[in-house]
Amino acid sequence: MKLKIVMPEKPGRRAVRLVFLVVGIVCLGFYFEASLYRTAYQFYESWRFDHDSDQDEVKQPEPRAEGPAAGAKAPLPAVLPDPDRGSPPLPGSGVTLVVGRISIPRLHLSAIVEEGVDAATLSRAVGHIPGTAMPGEEGNIGIAGHRDTFFQKLKDLQPKDEIDFATHTALYRYTVESLTVVEPSDVSVLAPTGGKILTIVTCFPFHYIGNAPRRFIVHAVAE
Repeated sequence: MKLKIVMPEKPGRRAVRLVFLVVGIVCLGFYFEASLYRTAYQFYESWRFDHDSDQDEVKQPEPRAEGPAAGAKAPLPAVLPDPDRGSPPLPGSGVTLVVGRISIPRLHLSAIVEEGVDAATLSRAVGHIPGTAMPGEEGNIGIAGHRDTFFQKLKDLQPKDEIDFATHTALYRYTVESLTVVEPSDVSVLAPTGGKILTIVTCFPFHYIGNAPRRFIVHAVAE
């Protein structure tokens, strides 16, 4: 019979394991807290949106609000939004402005869209990129969101998929035309164009650990 000698664990090693365990528990706590807040916020804002809207009666484009918080006069960004980090909030953008709700039926994806792409906004909603068109206007509507929350399912998106953008006054329908990957400096994807275009921006690769270096772009055209 062989005897197995078990050496006692060194106190230092035990302390390191304990530290890693505590850090892991804290990180999980932050993750679940953020997830719970995001889910509750979306549920409440979606409920409010449904009760404030009457899309069957009104089919006119929603008027653009004035001021930088609504993106009325803001220039196009110098680089594409980085949802992983979030952009600095615009001056005077302390008031939450719900632009509408985006949904992709085939992917069972639905999210409230707010004005702005700062970290606080993107932690709870999809953001409308200031300086781009608003729903119902001629031009290029730009929206951005996290690749690991609201836009996690975009990796399964396909050309010809349908995207709906509902506001308090109308429902706009788009068809996916192209899916591309670009560098953050390629702001040409947000450039104004003829017709009504919807451009979705998220970080890429989808499963990248840390701040993803590139951008996944969805171009959709109004039906």
